[in-house]
Amino acid sequence: MDMTPITIGGTTVAPGTEQHIELPVACLPTQTMLSLPIHVVNGQSEGPTLWLSAAIHGDELNGVEIIRQVLEQVKPKSLRGVLIAVPIVNLFGFIEQSRYLPDRRDLNRSFPGSVRGSLAARLAHLFMKEVVSHCSYGIDLHTASHHRVNLPQIRANLDNSETYRCAQAFAAPAMIHATTRDGSLRQAAAKQGISVLLYEAGEALRFDSEAIAIGVNGVLQVMAALEMLPLTTPTSNTPTTQMYRSTKWVRASRSGILHLQIELGQTVIQRQKLGYIADAFGDTNRRIQAPCGGIIIGYTQNPLVNQGDGIVHIAIP
Repeated sequence: MDMTPITIGGTTVAPGTEQHIELPVACLPTQTMLSLPIHVVNGQSEGPTLWLSAAIHGDELNGVEIIRQVLEQVKPKSLRGVLIAVPIVNLFGFIEQSRYLPDRRDLNRSFPGSVRGSLAARLAHLFMKEVVSHCSYGIDLHTASHHRVNLPQIRANLDNSETYRCAQAFAAPAMIHATTRDGSLRQAAAKQGISVLLYEAGEALRFDSEAIAIGVNGVLQVMAALEMLPLTTPTSNTPTTQMYRSTKWVRASRSGILHLQIELGQTVIQRQKLGYIADAFGDTNRRIQAPCGGIIIGYTQNPLVNQGDGIVHIAIP
């Protein structure tokens, strides 16, 4: 069946073509307009509509590069359906190299938004109206927050059979069943019946080549599973993905200087030593041990910790 045109922000993209759209968002105090960059690839034949988004937190950069590389490989002639790519959602945070918007609001706690609300709410509303409303699938690309690093992982509602199928196709080292957070893009899209994957990998304000490569391959593999792209033969080095039902943060039992003795992706058993917390003089050391068995999916990279800080993140089968 032939494709139909798709219209975003008043711009129509014909079947078999691709187009870059700048969607006005708001002016800076200097009256300079900031626009949401959207790249639409409209295939030549009928198929699903998938969105890719990155930098909802403005300092999370791996997803920006993942989308750039995906767009290099996806062309209208080989595509079934529509790909809507939004590499920089939080424009304001991206410019300031900040996780947040200028008023310190978290955009990923502001969905589905409001046309008359805060700047975050208005941007969220615009994204839902012009992007999400067209889609049946979405992949939202993230990294860890500042001073933390994450193992490449998919977070999704794995009790939904279609979402589970997409998570398996992505083939990140770990896929984690995760409930949605209030105000998140994933929650707002799920309420509209859309299957959404959230990819977490690497750290803020850094490119991680391995995390980017896994992300690019994952997106293309999901598109192949949705029959948007021709199926490819899996290679021998395609990673296997392991499912985890929950996660747990190990928290600092005291303040001090953290010395971790683990790596991302490492399997640990209950009560295994993960490292220790010392004082500046080396007079006392406090052992850190795993409260449960599982796999290390993230940890802090800042050695200065306060009592109660989350320092190691474990995924539990």
